[in-house]
Amino acid sequence: QVQLVESGGGSVQAGGSLRLSCAASGYTYSSYYMCWFRQAPGNEREGVAVIDSDGSTSYADSVKGRFTISRDNAKNTLYLQMNSLNAEDTAMYYCAASQYRISWWARFQKAFYAYWGQGTQVTVSS
Repeated sequence: QVQLVESGGGSVQAGGSLRLSCAASGYTYSSYYMCWFRQAPGNEREGVAVIDSDGSTSYADSVKGRFTISRDNAKNTLYLQMNSLNAEDTAMYYCAASQYRISWWARFQKAFYAYWGQGTQVTVSS
């Protein structure tokens, strides 16, 4: 049974940093395609960063240059380093996993991810 558990969220002032973690279990983590999504109240869930099993990454334009996604396959853990946070980054953050490689055009489409964590809240005050 695939399980994803996020942690590391919290409250921070604008300009600050946070690092989110997602602990995975129940599957061969290293072979899975992983993504961080976020959802603010009243908004659709949107993808912000993805990482393939080979370590290649891609980012949404809104976070490019500020967020870094990484994975530690030995620890079965996914990370999201978030710097220069602003109020627009306030949201619930979710990690998601797919056992299939996802085409570039679909990388941020939530329908392609079968497994989800429960989320961790990030609140940025200005």
